[in-house]
Amino acid sequence: METLVLPAPAKLNLFLHITGRRSDGYHELQTVFQFLDRHDSLSFTRLATAKLDFQCSDPQLENDDNLVVRAARALQDWALANNQPAQGARIILDKRLPYGGGLGGGSSDAATTLLALRQLWQLSLSTEQLAQLGLQLGADVPVFIHGHAAFAEGVGERLTPVAPASPWYLVVDPKVHIRTATIFQHPELRRDCAPVNSWDWSTQHTENVFEPLVRRLHPEVANALDWLVEYAPTRLTGTGACLFGSFESQEMARAALARMPAQWTGFVARGLNESPVCQQLRQASTDNLTNHD
Repeated sequence: METLVLPAPAKLNLFLHITGRRSDGYHELQTVFQFLDRHDSLSFTRLATAKLDFQCSDPQLENDDNLVVRAARALQDWALANNQPAQGARIILDKRLPYGGGLGGGSSDAATTLLALRQLWQLSLSTEQLAQLGLQLGADVPVFIHGHAAFAEGVGERLTPVAPASPWYLVVDPKVHIRTATIFQHPELRRDCAPVNSWDWSTQHTENVFEPLVRRLHPEVANALDWLVEYAPTRLTGTGACLFGSFESQEMARAALARMPAQWTGFVARGLNESPVCQQLRQASTDNLTNHD
């Protein structure tokens, strides 16, 4: 039985603006996504039947609502609707990223699942079709499927590739749970940012509009932001609660991590402009072609 083992990388929002609100209630966003060399890990083994067997290192996440299972089922449904055989898989998720922290772990897990099973099941759908399927699971899924750092608009699905600097980051998790839906609906959230362009945005002239609100609602996040900014330029990612500081070297980031208060957790990672998932799948395809020559 063929098996693929792939990462599901974290992402950062280098900035996050809301430029308006649509009639359907969704917000018009602008953001820049960049990946990190920190990731969950997933193993995929093709099964002879259409059964989906899902296991997770975190028992709380081992259920049919997990985005990994939903992604696999969505791909099975697509296959049946397009006269291709619905196959099965054993999927094992080693969960390493904090969830609910703005690092995109669940969306990344879903994207890696779609990419891996498309290859494992040999389905003939394009990356754009796969991204559209992923969008039904979450607004952040398409950027992980396309696999390149991107300036995103709309609800996050309109992507323009960009190449921001790739510093070392210290990511801090203040161990606070923030419900994304609640924070998006808050009356004090700023929704009138002037649009910026994909070719001339900069960290210095942008912000995360959720940060002032999260500061007020969650003092522990405010404390972490105030601590980290003493060491490096610091910003909230997504709707939080994780935050990140950018450093010129790994050593500087690790030195700050060593001084981090014990009530929080954190890690040091490098910014990536290409997803390691896409790199590994390309290599797997090349190796497969070589083996059949």
